[in-house]
Amino acid sequence: MENRFEQIIAEQREERNALPIVDWCSRTDESKIDLNSPLAQIVIGVRRSGKSTLCHKVLNNNNIDYAYANFDDERLFDLKSELLNDVLQALYTIYGDFRYLFLDEIQNVEGWHLFVNRLLRQGIHLIITGSNAKLLSGELSTYLTGRYVEIELFPFSFSETLDYKKIKHDAKTTKVLAFRRQAYFDYLKQGGFPEMFQIGKTQKREYLRTLFQSIIFKDIVKRFNIKYIKTLNDISNVLLNNISREISYTKIAKTLGIKSVHTAQNYVSYLEQAYLFLSVPRFSYKSIARAGNRKMYVIDLAFLSFLPEITGANEGYLLENIVFLELCRRRAGNNFDIYYYNNNCEIDFVIAKSGHIQQLIQVSLSIKNEKTRKREISSLLKGADELRCNNLKIITQDEKETILEKGKEIEIVSVIDWLCEC
Repeated sequence: MENRFEQIIAEQREERNALPIVDWCSRTDESKIDLNSPLAQIVIGVRRSGKSTLCHKVLNNNNIDYAYANFDDERLFDLKSELLNDVLQALYTIYGDFRYLFLDEIQNVEGWHLFVNRLLRQGIHLIITGSNAKLLSGELSTYLTGRYVEIELFPFSFSETLDYKKIKHDAKTTKVLAFRRQAYFDYLKQGGFPEMFQIGKTQKREYLRTLFQSIIFKDIVKRFNIKYIKTLNDISNVLLNNISREISYTKIAKTLGIKSVHTAQNYVSYLEQAYLFLSVPRFSYKSIARAGNRKMYVIDLAFLSFLPEITGANEGYLLENIVFLELCRRRAGNNFDIYYYNNNCEIDFVIAKSGHIQQLIQVSLSIKNEKTRKREISSLLKGADELRCNNLKIITQDEKETILEKGKEIEIVSVIDWLCEC
């Protein structure tokens, strides 16, 4: 009997073979994929952040002959798990025997973890991508205990943007410094979605609008059977207009006329699971305090510049959002936690590891104004005393100096220099 998936897999193979891999920019996270490991290598992140590109590039650069199935193909969308064996049969028919298999957006298939477990038992090296944080993490921890490595991928960092534009990170010539500064302001508006660097200015707004709605529909509405789509969109707009600020689920529900605060909390959670937004809990040694309100950040600043629903965030909030995303990238290799602090003072970021405070970071567009300078320094000093941490930093747009105040040293760094540190 003819296998109806053979044509799909064959056409996906042609698409794979036509990819212009030699032209793709290198990503920092490429080194995290271990092709020799018996564990599944799972790359997760927001749609269009470059997950598939990363995996194809690593496999090709290592001359791996691999099979490939893309479950984001509309012909495979909503595939039933009992048909996965037919897909596997089609893969063997098209590719012959293989030891490496790349499964793209596998979370679209319910019960995918059982299929993956079987392949791992057979000794197949698996590279997997997915766009839903909780779905993947939850099912991975339950069904693939100890048999996977999770790699979180974000859109281009500023450092990767410089690489893409072939601008040096650390050169001190007037020319390079000017190019680097202009690249930062472009990044502040355009963000880091790889495809945004390849399309014309007039197409960017439509690209982002379509991407945003695709994430809403594919990764949230269909996955969670959302009935009140307008409410979900309204909540996403509230969050976009309040980035880098603390949100209140009660206030969101009241503002939008949602009867249940629990519903508002669930919808925000779905938006986070789809990687549209990321949140930071308030630091406290009491778990009940950490479970309360959170500060919200958007996954990429481009959404703030090009979506018509956004009234606009000031540069200070944009700067804080950039710093947060970079902290998330650095967290992966250093295993630290990120909080904010709001008790007798406000601290933008509290970096902790194994329950111990490592660093306090304030973000301010500028501290040239004396009132602003006193406020930021005072908050850091109070935070240092309350949290018993003397590693203090203020990240600004341009300023650089070291402050000695009340026996404590505060490092002032420009965001461009800080982003280029690694």
